[in-house]
Amino acid sequence: MNLTRRVLTASAVASAFLLAACGGGASSGSGGSTQFERDNDRAVGSASAPVTVIEYASTSCPHCAEFHEEVYPAIEERFIDTGQVRFVFREMLTGSPSLAQAGFMLARCAPDDRYFDVIELLFEQQQAIFQAAQSPNGARTEFWNIAQTVGLSRNEFNACITDAELRREVAEAHEQAIADGIDGTPRFVINGHVLDADRSGNQLVYYWNGEPLRVNGETVPATVDEETFLLILDHFVAQTGSAEAAPEAE
Repeated sequence: MNLTRRVLTASAVASAFLLAACGGGASSGSGGSTQFERDNDRAVGSASAPVTVIEYASTSCPHCAEFHEEVYPAIEERFIDTGQVRFVFREMLTGSPSLAQAGFMLARCAPDDRYFDVIELLFEQQQAIFQAAQSPNGARTEFWNIAQTVGLSRNEFNACITDAELRREVAEAHEQAIADGIDGTPRFVINGHVLDADRSGNQLVYYWNGEPLRVNGETVPATVDEETFLLILDHFVAQTGSAEAAPEAE
């Protein structure tokens, strides 16, 4: 599976906003945040967890949806719920920028403790949203259905998706991601360093902190699947007896 989807340029994103059919941040878990977070980040899990994973993602990125449907539940059960991983989510506008924008605006309008519920519903309903967006009425009804599940009224929903300030905040989150050097989604940062993909020999492998990531002496193939991510996170959790995890020496 390809790890990234290329990000649209800022001008393309701005144009997509004009074509959109559809017209405050919270942290969940224990109080505080880790050294790798920003004040406006949204996160789940203990702030004292030894490993912090930051995901840059878009609700209209199919690979992101696959990760959240097929990989994230195991990460949540094995690492987040047990206090070993703090999981931070950062917004990007890849895939269909207008749909991602509307989705993130909706998630931000939900009660603080329901932000991640909306994100998961957006991933679950991604294909239905894509299909509805091709119809004359667009995807507005799909977003409204999600809004109702988190208690928004029709008036609150309408105000949300037409909020110019909220639109600007989502655009700024995307621009910040680009400034962070992120050029596609999903992209992951573990304890301050990007988990990147690069070709070494005949296979695509993960790099971390400029070196091939090795677990039990073997390089880790750059695939986004449950087995690989559990292996990676087991490795970093095991390595956090020091201040920061490091790849095994060759």
